[in-house]
Amino acid sequence: MTPRSRGTTSVRRGGGFTLVEVLATLVLIGIVIPVALKGVSVAVNSASHAKRQAEAATLAESKLSEMVAQGDWSMGAGSGDFGTDYPGYTWTCQTATPDPNVNVTEVTVSVVWKERGQDRQLNMSTLVYAGSGTGVTGNAGGLP
Repeated sequence: MTPRSRGTTSVRRGGGFTLVEVLATLVLIGIVIPVALKGVSVAVNSASHAKRQAEAATLAESKLSEMVAQGDWSMGAGSGDFGTDYPGYTWTCQTATPDPNVNVTEVTVSVVWKERGQDRQLNMSTLVYAGSGTGVTGNAGGLP
């Protein structure tokens, strides 16, 4: 006779999980996954905003340098877009003379774009010597 047939039974637990363990795991996953997805969403939105803001800064710097180099700033206010390479970005230029006793003009280029349904704006300014009208500040180092 084998030990089983003599009336002794051995209780053997299976290798699976209990219902309470499975339910606790599901509750924990139900809490963690939405929080993690929200964090990923915030990170993606921040990266997109940083990319667009860096792009706008590059465009503003380029337009400001172009206007100062070509003397277009002296015509006063202007506006436009950046063509098909940068759709959605527009620029405006304004000039101001902070102090009439100093022959310097402040040139400000504003770049505007839409992000998530809202208008965003980046301003970049420089001071230009207004005596020559071309943005050239005179001789360098006292040389003729």
